[in-house]
Amino acid sequence: MTRASVPAPLPSVSNSITIRLEVPSGGTAVGELTTIVERAGGLVTALDVASSRSDHLRIDLTCSSRDQDHAEQIAEQMRQVPDVDVVKVSDRTFLMHLGGVIEVAAKHPLRNRDDLSMIYTPGVARICTAIARDVEDARRLTVKRNSVAVVSDGSAVLGLGNIGPHAALPVMEGKAALFKSFADIDAWPLVLDTQDVDTIVETVAAVAPGFAGVNLEDISAPRCFEVEARLRERLDIPVFHDDQHGTAIVVLAALRNALRVVGKDLPAARVVLVGAGAAGTAILRLLLGAGLRDVVVCDVGGIVALEREDTDPNLAWIAQNTNPAHLTGTLRDALPGADVFIGVSAPNLLGPEDVDAMADDAVVFALANPDPEIDPVLARQHAAVVATGRSDQPNQINNVLAFPGVFRGLLDAHSHGIDVPVLVAAAEAVARTVGPDELNADYIVPSVFHPDVHQNVAAAVQDAARAAGS
Repeated sequence: MTRASVPAPLPSVSNSITIRLEVPSGGTAVGELTTIVERAGGLVTALDVASSRSDHLRIDLTCSSRDQDHAEQIAEQMRQVPDVDVVKVSDRTFLMHLGGVIEVAAKHPLRNRDDLSMIYTPGVARICTAIARDVEDARRLTVKRNSVAVVSDGSAVLGLGNIGPHAALPVMEGKAALFKSFADIDAWPLVLDTQDVDTIVETVAAVAPGFAGVNLEDISAPRCFEVEARLRERLDIPVFHDDQHGTAIVVLAALRNALRVVGKDLPAARVVLVGAGAAGTAILRLLLGAGLRDVVVCDVGGIVALEREDTDPNLAWIAQNTNPAHLTGTLRDALPGADVFIGVSAPNLLGPEDVDAMADDAVVFALANPDPEIDPVLARQHAAVVATGRSDQPNQINNVLAFPGVFRGLLDAHSHGIDVPVLVAAAEAVARTVGPDELNADYIVPSVFHPDVHQNVAAAVQDAARAAGS
């Protein structure tokens, strides 16, 4: 298959540095420094005078770079400028993570002995006794009421792979910060120093009494399926695997709106889905639950079909529930005439000619991150609607649109579980947040900072959970 060329990455604030410099006053050094950044392919975002003397200035120059190597190249070029002293180079992202990004705060001040006796001993004993009589009171009288455990074994972190629990901790902290910022939920990162399914299940079950929900994160397939299934069966609180269900919710929401843009309907659409791992399988299950009928799934072995006789139980289930036309072969054999392509797989799988072979007004969701299955600029030349997982492109499929509101709704409903109607309700709420007068090919999902999206999702999930009795 023809592979599209990989575009050079753009400067990003996630690779932002601040360089402290001493330069002669009254000269041209400042202009030279900004020119260096621009010629090197960086982007100057701020220039501040930290201090001034008669003969020199101390300035802080902040710029975005493509990656860490690029940032070091920019700093090194500045060191070559005569009469300029590079005092310090600070990585702004590392500075933000110094000491972590979350903290615990008391809800009531401890000002005197009375406060102490009510918050702690002896008054707390009365609270303990009440909960001992009725454990459901823990939801009313403790932090459990508003708490979610963010659990990972570090085996499938972002695009970094199996980097272990210590290296996964910053991601789990960031997830906890998002829970708090967008849904006022107290989330606690729990990174486990084991990748054994039995041990993960037993550990999460053992700590579950302190939480009203469990968010599984960055656990590799196929183990994640078993971990989730066993915990759901064992626990009386919702268990949500964000890599699966969060992604699926936002994909369904975006697809609903993308099909509205092109005047098509989900039950009548023909979809090609590439990727049969955690995210791909969850997307498939939710789309089928929402009414999709014609879908072909591809993985590294080509089209998943009954003829392949896959021994993996997940692939066998996919083969039995998809591919109504009994296609065989490769991704290229599945694409002609397809209305929708959804990729959660690997970069640069498609060329422009592959998208051109799809149906008129095609929809392309190239979600591999950071490098999608096709350059979105190329895809837009042949598809009517294009979405990616990237923040520098329109229509970012971002799980943050889903999980804060989902858990807010589940916690408010005092839910003991989560099922497909709840996930569909969340997706419909995300989709409805984009009003009819706003909907267009470049705006099929709202911003994660939209003032209503998380509240809309929470309300829809709460109603669906109560209606389902979950």
